[in-house]
Amino acid sequence: MLSLLHIGRVVCGLIERGERLLIARRPAGKNLGLKWEFPGGKVEPGESDEDALHRELEEELGVRVNIIERLTPCFHRYPDFSLELISFRCVLADTGEPLSREHEELKWITPDEMSQYEFPEADLPVLEEYRTQQRSP
Repeated sequence: MLSLLHIGRVVCGLIERGERLLIARRPAGKNLGLKWEFPGGKVEPGESDEDALHRELEEELGVRVNIIERLTPCFHRYPDFSLELISFRCVLADTGEPLSREHEELKWITPDEMSQYEFPEADLPVLEEYRTQQRSP
């Protein structure tokens, strides 16, 4: 029996601008290609989750963010690998516009528009938690 590859901790940023969130479309040739996601990436050894988020968003989008809050981490098992997803609500720290350095496309969408986009399964609990928070007064 083959053991499942655990890729470790992965961070993502739910970058807010007013009532909208930034989503990014994965490149066609990558795992989970053409699905939409919140930008981020793997936590390197010895790196905090927050430092990983800042590094990944700088690399992928060329932006700096201010973290608002950490959402509930979730573990997800795909058929060929597993991961722990750590999500953060954040806002842009400067007026620079995010650049699509590693994604096919970037879009600003409202929480109500999320259902129109196909996200990886690991992102679904994050989406649900975010939507629930937005409905609460």
